Amino acid sequence: MPSSSPPLPLSSPLKPPEADPLTEAQREALAASLRRMGLLGADEAPDFEPLRGGVSSLIVRARSARGLLCVKTALPQLRVAARWLAPVERNAAEVAWLRLVRGIVPQAVPAVLGEDAQGHAFAMDWLDPAVHPVWKVELRDGRIDPAFAGQLAAMLVAIHRQTAHQPALAKAFAHDANFHALRLDPYLAAAARAHPDRAAALQALIARTAGTRLALVHGDVSPKNILCGPQGPILLDAECAWYGDPAFDLAFVLNHLLLKSVWRPAHADALRAAFLTLAKGYLDGVDWEARATLDARAAQLLAGLLLARIDGKSPVEYLDTETLREPVRCVARALLHEPPDSLAALRATWDAAMPSPHTL
Repeated sequence: MPSSSPPLPLSSPLKPPEADPLTEAQREALAASLRRMGLLGADEAPDFEPLRGGVSSLIVRARSARGLLCVKTALPQLRVAARWLAPVERNAAEVAWLRLVRGIVPQAVPAVLGEDAQGHAFAMDWLDPAVHPVWKVELRDGRIDPAFAGQLAAMLVAIHRQTAHQPALAKAFAHDANFHALRLDPYLAAAARAHPDRAAALQALIARTAGTRLALVHGDVSPKNILCGPQGPILLDAECAWYGDPAFDLAFVLNHLLLKSVWRPAHADALRAAFLTLAKGYLDGVDWEARATLDARAAQLLAGLLLARIDGKSPVEYLDTETLREPVRCVARALLHEPPDSLAALRATWDAAMPSPHTL
C-alpha cells in the first residue's frame, strides 16, 4: 500500500514546548487578571510557575494567599512552527464548557474559580500531579487499564446525551470560527493540502463535520488533556468547545490510541484493548441518533485524523521518524480511498495493514 506523495517534514517541534521563564510583563498581566477575578489582594505578590507543554495557551501555577491555583491565558499564535492563529476569545468557550459539564458529571472537570474576559484568562482548581497523573504518560509507560477507557467512554456519552438536540446550547456554543481555526483547517484541510489526491475525501469530511450540529463537543479529547483522577478521568483544555458532531470527540481520542500503538509497540495489545473498550462503551450508549450513523461518521473522521496527525499542522511529536510515520500515512490514505462504514471495519483494516510491532 505505497503512498503516492513524498514524506513531508514535520511542522511542529518534536518535543512539547518548554516552559519559558515568565517576563515581567507576563507576571504583571497575570496578577492583574487574578485581581480582576477577585482572587488576589491589591498588595499581594503571588508566585507564578509556568508549566511546560502548552501549545495554545500560557498555563501557570499561581501560589497566593488563597493557596494554589492554575491560570490559563489564550495565545493568539499557537506554539508550533507553522503559522497557526486562533481567536483568543476561545477562553470564554472553554469556561462555559467547564461550567456546563460540571453540572452533568461533576467529577469530570476542575472547578472554575474566576474568569477575566479582558485578559482572556481564567483560573481553576490546581490538581496535584502526584494524584492526578496525565493519561498520556500512563499510556506511554504501559500502565494501560481498559476500564479507565470505559470510564472515559461513559463520561463522553453522558456529556453528549445530556446536551443533544438543545437549540439554546447550539446557539450558545455556535463557535464555528473557533472550531475551524483550531481543528478543521489545521488538521483536515492541512492534510488535504499535503495530499491533493485525497483532498476531495478530506474536504467532504470537513463539510459534513461543519454541518453536523447534534451535541456539545469538547474538541480535544487527547490523552495529554486527560488526568487519571481518584474518581476517574478528568478532562482539561476545552477551548475547542463547539456545538457540533459528537463523533469528532470519539474519533479524536481513538486516533491517539492507534498512534500510540505505533509509538509504543510493546504495549500494542493493551492499547488495542483500550481502543475496543472505549469504542464499544461509547457506541453502546448512543441513543440521540442511530448508532450505525454515528459509528460510520466516527470511522471516517478517524481515517482523516490519522493522516492529519502525520502531515497536518500539528503532527504528533512522538512519531519522529519516517519509519514510524509512513505506515500510518499509508493506511490512512487507503482508508480515505475506501471509507470504512464502522469503527470495527477501520480497526480490521488497521490491524491487517500495519506492520508487526516487532518490525517497527
